[in-house]
Amino acid sequence: MDRINKYRQIVHQFLEDFAKNDAHAQLIFDIDRDRYLVMHNEWRDDYRIYGCAMQLDIIEGQIWIQHNSTEIYIERELIKRDVSLQDIIFGFRSPSIRKLLANVKVT
Repeated sequence: MDRINKYRQIVHQFLEDFAKNDAHAQLIFDIDRDRYLVMHNEWRDDYRIYGCAMQLDIIEGQIWIQHNSTEIYIERELIKRDVSLQDIIFGFRSPSIRKLLANVKVT
């Protein structure tokens, strides 16, 4: 299996595992464009909860973490699932910060 298909499977399974215990989580997979989101859309009494919990994209063979409003360290979870650290990009950070992060090791 090529790397991109492997990463697609990893992203799908990771997001499905994340959402499996949350009846209000909505998985949105745009397979043609390699964009993957977990959205919330629910009401708690008179308070509406709506928004993106996390978004991952696969761009040029790398997994881009575009958004994370959870307490999960997505990069650590991806590394545990056999994604190379060099193939994880923090898309929510500015390009100048991403350059600095390229030299940081995740533990």
